Amino acid sequence: MKIVVTGGTGFIGSHTVVELQEAGYEVVIVDNLVNSTIESLDGIEKITGIRPAFEKLDLTDKERTFDFFKSYQGIEAIIHFAALKAVGESVFKPLEYYSNNLNSLMNVLAAMKEFKVDSLVFSSSCTVYGQADTLPVTEKTPRKKAESPYGNTKAICEDILADYSRAEQQLKLIALRYFNPIGAHPTAHIGELPNGVPNNLIPYLTQTVAGIRSQLSVYGNDYNTPDGTAIRDYIDVVDLAKAHVVAIRRLIENKNKQNLEIFNIGTGGGVSVLQLVNTFEKATGKKVNHQIVGRRAGDIEKVWADTTLANKELGWKAEVSLEETLRNAWRWQEKLQK
Repeated sequence: MKIVVTGGTGFIGSHTVVELQEAGYEVVIVDNLVNSTIESLDGIEKITGIRPAFEKLDLTDKERTFDFFKSYQGIEAIIHFAALKAVGESVFKPLEYYSNNLNSLMNVLAAMKEFKVDSLVFSSSCTVYGQADTLPVTEKTPRKKAESPYGNTKAICEDILADYSRAEQQLKLIALRYFNPIGAHPTAHIGELPNGVPNNLIPYLTQTVAGIRSQLSVYGNDYNTPDGTAIRDYIDVVDLAKAHVVAIRRLIENKNKQNLEIFNIGTGGGVSVLQLVNTFEKATGKKVNHQIVGRRAGDIEKVWADTTLANKELGWKAEVSLEETLRNAWRWQEKLQK
């Protein structure tokens, strides 16, 4: 079965490609390589023995998107990761985020209708919850006004999917609202490798330990949390990738209970930034040079998931410990240094 993975050379995308190929699916990757590198294909091939097909394509180009769908017959489903994804950056580049994240999804949906592809798994985010009144958040927790343009693009994309699923009854859609993906593949053949200065915590942390960055900035220690630093639900990227595989299987086997289903994908527990730093130091034996600085625009105070629905309906749960996740992230960084 042929699965198209947009953004498939990126951090989460590449790990999901590995899990799809190991589950027996044929994968075609579409990516414009704005925030990833073609070398991800080498890592995927080393792990699975299979080099996925690859097309360099900007999905905001509708004509080229349609040409792609025309070229690849027999597509069974799409996993749509392709998006700009940095919360802080989106505050300063809102138009770029809205243009990219909304148009790419709409072009994919239009091409799916034209070429009769009915199944899609969408990469959503816990950012749609904003700062929830009650924790942990369930899928029924009311969405709040997004704290960043990035978060708002995810909320709008979910609205697009909901409206479109009502108009196109043949569609089968799953939106996975995942929390904070971290780590790397245990083989260290693939991991998180942003272009330029990292926007996410773990690659910045590992680059600091490796001496590439002078120090890790911890944004704010005056939040209403036990140690004053922000709390997130950090999920291992391989666990997250496996959630996409079971979601695809659910759609292909017609086990979905409605046109659009939404699932939280997290560990079910919250960890503060300082707890994460301390856990990294204990897991790896490496010290992290960090400094408390002011809060960052667009950040929320705390959030973590209730994953009961995903556990029950998808038969999925997070399994990798935080310690092992952080060791894998450091192994990946060490490999990059060689």
